[in-house]
Amino acid sequence: MAKLGVAFVPEERHIFPELSVWENLDIARSQPKTGGPVWTEEQVYQLFPDLKDIQHRLGGVLSGGQQQMLTVARSLMGNPSLLILDEPSEGLAPKVVETLRDRITLLKEGGMSILLAEQNLNFVLSLSDQCHIMEKGEIKFSGTPSDLRKNPEVKDKYLTI
Repeated sequence: MAKLGVAFVPEERHIFPELSVWENLDIARSQPKTGGPVWTEEQVYQLFPDLKDIQHRLGGVLSGGQQQMLTVARSLMGNPSLLILDEPSEGLAPKVVETLRDRITLLKEGGMSILLAEQNLNFVLSLSDQCHIMEKGEIKFSGTPSDLRKNPEVKDKYLTI
């Protein structure tokens, strides 16, 4: 996947707990495809300034929000053109979710393609250009965030408890 310019941010935040933040980033560094994006630690630290402040701290002692930011940052070190995020807001405090949303927005604005699998509807609607709802591997809805907001039947059937 990485050779194709695709990075995956798993729900479980697979960081290396015994490595520092910097080492987690360094281990993920790879050469970009010709003409592709190039991410450096400094660029990652600009996107996630809190990580720079804790760059020598071991991954295993980070909060859930810090680990999620590190997971996204580490994925960027592979210089992807497509970033796939699986449930990135899961288990995070509302303030951290807001920060993550802002950072994903910056990535989108910078030209990064984002594929987001997420159950937090407000998070999804604030980031998405297109929404697709799947049930048991079958697409049940496709449309814009505006289309989804205007469709109470779909929201009631698939997006409420």
